[in-house]
Amino acid sequence: MSLDWIYFAISWILLRWHALWDAIGISDGRVLGTNWAWILSIVFLVVTLRVILFPVFVKQIKSQRAMQALQPKVKELQEKHKGDRETLQKEMMELYKVEKANPLMGCLPMFLQIPVFLGLFHVLRRLNPDNPRPTLYGWTADQFRDATHSALFTVPLPAKFGSSAAELTQLGYTGAGVTVKIIAGILVLTMMATTYLTSRQMILKTGWAEDPQQKMIQRLMLYGIPLSLLVSGSLFPIGVVIYWVTNNLFSLAQQQWVLRKFPPPAMANAKAGTSSARPATSTTVAKNGAKSPVQSAGRGLFGRKQAEPEAATPVVDTKALAPKPGAKPMNPKKGTRPATKPKG
Repeated sequence: MSLDWIYFAISWILLRWHALWDAIGISDGRVLGTNWAWILSIVFLVVTLRVILFPVFVKQIKSQRAMQALQPKVKELQEKHKGDRETLQKEMMELYKVEKANPLMGCLPMFLQIPVFLGLFHVLRRLNPDNPRPTLYGWTADQFRDATHSALFTVPLPAKFGSSAAELTQLGYTGAGVTVKIIAGILVLTMMATTYLTSRQMILKTGWAEDPQQKMIQRLMLYGIPLSLLVSGSLFPIGVVIYWVTNNLFSLAQQQWVLRKFPPPAMANAKAGTSSARPATSTTVAKNGAKSPVQSAGRGLFGRKQAEPEAATPVVDTKALAPKPGAKPMNPKKGTRPATKPKG
C-alpha cells in the first residue's frame, strides 16, 4: 500500500505554515544559527494535527473512565477464575463487549500519530541537496533548497545523532561533528523525558489498572517506549525529534486540562470499604491539634452559624462497676438513714 497520500498531506500542512511565517516577516534568515520559519512550521504542524485528533483524545478519556468503572467487576472475575487464565480472558472480553468498553482505546491517539510520524520522517529524510526529485509531494525547488539548508543552532534539521561526517558534508554542514551530537543528544533526552512524563501524568491521575492486560500496556507506555527511544532516537532527523518533543509538551498541557475538567472517579484510587471524602464538622481538628478559626467559632464556610452537635449519651462500662472477685459486698445505701416501717 502506497503512503504517498500521507507524504503529500504532511508536506502540504508544513508548507502552508511556512508560507504563513514567511508572509508575516519571519524569513529563512538565521537568527542564533536557526531558521525559525521552518522550526515554527514543524511546531504548528503538531498543533494542527492535535486539533484534528482532539475528538479522538476525548474518546480516549471516556474509554478510560469506562474501564475504571468496570474495575470492581474485573476484580470479581479475577477472584472467580483465579488460576484459569483462558476462562478469565474470555469472560473479560465478554464484559467489555456488553459494557461497550475498549481496553485498547487508550492507545488509539498514539497509533493514529504513527503514520504522521513516519510521513514526517520520510519527508525530512529527503532533504538532501543531491536529491534528483526536489519537487516531489508538492514542494517547489526553492522551498526544497531552503529546507535542506535550514538548521537549529547551525545543525541541519535533516541531520541525526548518528550522522557520519560524509552525510553532514553532503548536507552542507561545515561545523564540528560534536556539535551535532550535543544538540541531537539533548533533544533525544528531552524526547525520552517528556514521553515518560506524558504517560506518568495519566497513570498518576487515573491509577494503575486492575486488568493485567491494561496494566501491562501501562507499564509498556511508561517504561518501554521511553527506553526504546534511547536507541531509535539516534536514527531520527533533528526535525522529527523537534516534532516529537513538541507533541509531548502539547499532550502534557492537553491532559492536564482534560483531567482537571473531567477528573477521574473517586473510586478509581479509593480503597475498598473507605470513603473518598468525609463531611467536615465543627469538631474537626487540624494535624497540629488546634481547631481552625472558622471551626472554633462554630461557623460554616460562608459565615453561617452551624447547628450545635447533639451531646452523645455516655456509655456506662458495666464491667468497671461490677465488684472485683474476693471483695466484700458493699451496701450502696450505707451511711443513709434506714427506712422506717409504716405504722399500723
